[in-house]
Parts: sequence; structure tokens; C-alpha cells
Amino acid sequence: MANGGDQGFFMGMMAARRARERRSSQNQAGRNSGGGVLFNIFPTMVIPMVIYAVVAFIGGVDAMVAPLFQIPMVSGGNWALTTGDLLIVVGLLFLFIEMVKAAGSGTATIINHGLSMLVFVIAIALFLLVGKFATSTFFILMMMALFDTVAGFVVTIVAARRDLAVGDGGA
Repeated sequence: MANGGDQGFFMGMMAARRARERRSSQNQAGRNSGGGVLFNIFPTMVIPMVIYAVVAFIGGVDAMVAPLFQIPMVSGGNWALTTGDLLIVVGLLFLFIEMVKAAGSGTATIINHGLSMLVFVIAIALFLLVGKFATSTFFILMMMALFDTVAGFVVTIVAARRDLAVGDGGA
């Protein structure tokens, strides 16, 4: 009995050591790559806004309402996708990415929320002060930036509360 118990104890200790070494090597690999932290800090909602600015200044605001393509429907009508519609879809994709990133509670997440707020402030200034940005498409992108900012803070606070409650033993 003593040998069997000792053998199980040592096997458990060896498994714990291997798990610790595996975590350590994964942490080292994550630190050396450097790409993960930059991705977590960068507010991706700025991408559709930059695309909007490029299209608006190169093609004019009329380029936002020009159909990219049309698909004939069974009902007899045509469904047309405009550049503005496509930018809203791209904005929704990046908003989803931001919501997934907001689930963290680390320093990179807090910096991301601050930068997201900066993106929103710049967007509202552009909307109010620059004529080419006073469109419904940019307004919807600006509202997505607002939702990113507010929801990011809310999700982080809720996640931090949950982590705090678990850390306190539920007290």
C-alpha cells in the first residue's frame, strides 16, 4: 500500500511539473511574438472610418450611394448593395471583434477602451464639422463607435466584478 500511494504521489507531482513547464513555455512564446498585445490595444472600429474617409475624399459622397452590384430578386425587384451599405457591414464585423476583445480585464483592454473613446470623439467632431462626414452612413459608423465604447466599459466592469466575486470566494 505504501509503495502504491507513493507512486501515485510522485506521478501527480510529475504531471504538475509538466503542466507548469508547458504553461511557462506558452507564456514565453506569447511574450516573444508581441502581436497579441498590439491587437488587443488597437481599436478596430477606426478601420471602417478610415475607409469611409478615403472613399469620401477620393470618390466624393456620391460614391457612398452608388450601387456596387445588383442582384435580381424573385419578386421582380433588384437588390443593390452600395458602398455605404458595405461599410456598415464591415463596421458591424469590427464591432463584433471589439465586443469579443472587451471580455478581458487586463491593461491592454483598458487602453483599448480609452482609444475607442478617442475614435468616437474624433468621429463626432468629423460628423459635426466636416461636410463630407455628415451622412447617414458615417452617422451609423459613429454610433457603432459609441456602442463599442460604452459596451466595452460595461462588459469589462461586469467581467471584473465576476472575477472579484470568484476571487473573494463568493462573498
